[in-house]
Amino acid sequence: MTNKYNRVLYTGVTSNLLRRVAEHKQKTVEGFTSRYNVTKLVHYEEYATMEEAIAREKQIKGGSRQKKLDSLKSKNPNWKDLYDEFFV
Repeated sequence: MTNKYNRVLYTGVTSNLLRRVAEHKQKTVEGFTSRYNVTKLVHYEEYATMEEAIAREKQIKGGSRQKKLDSLKSKNPNWKDLYDEFFV
């Protein structure tokens, strides 16, 4: 996830993507995402187990900012908010 200026990157794990993104958009949870206005879903991945998802989260968080940016730009070059696709 990112903010409207695409300057802040946030990586997290959830068992319910739509609910969690809605919470970020509505700022119902205090913390990093509400403080930095992180409301755009620009990338997501699905895994069969929470253990796999957590391992991937750690891998992403352990990478450099540039590696994250390169990956995002290759998958979502216009930084489109993917949350909207769930409601089309």
